[in-house]
Amino acid sequence: MSADEIIDGLRNQDRTAQRKLYELYSPLMFSVCRRYLWSREDAEEALVSGFYKVFSQIDHFNGAGSFEGWIRRIMVNESLMLLRKRQPLHFPGEESEFPEYPDSFSIESDISAREILEILDELPSGYRTIFNLYVLEGLKHHEIGEMLGISINTSKSQLVLAKEKLRKILKTRGYV
Repeated sequence: MSADEIIDGLRNQDRTAQRKLYELYSPLMFSVCRRYLWSREDAEEALVSGFYKVFSQIDHFNGAGSFEGWIRRIMVNESLMLLRKRQPLHFPGEESEFPEYPDSFSIESDISAREILEILDELPSGYRTIFNLYVLEGLKHHEIGEMLGISINTSKSQLVLAKEKLRKILKTRGYV
């Protein structure tokens, strides 16, 4: 089944197309949800509600941009909604001064996906959310601010603080 056939099938509420889409995208979209949510159960809940939205709102996909990107955006939004519901986002050091570090942060050693998730799990929810949205989803600070109801400067400062915290975690684990 091609992507166009799947989309047409979804528009016709075809169960086979729904199953095929779930089989194709659930592993990737679960990892997207998992980046935002600490517990596996919460990530599964966001995944299921996200796929429900994909199936029920397929008519909102107009072909502008990639289908995968449209699904990813739904999963991120579902994850953020559940995150807000389960634990309000806390942005430590929101008003404090933060260190100026060059943005040359990189890891040269091999780190498994599981290790990366474990490291991200150590970040406070605010840091982790901003880091994911900016670094992994590629959103701009003004988009993050609108999405989370925070200022652009809060988004920027939380990213800097998240990177600093990640540096410390990676240093203690011997990666840097």
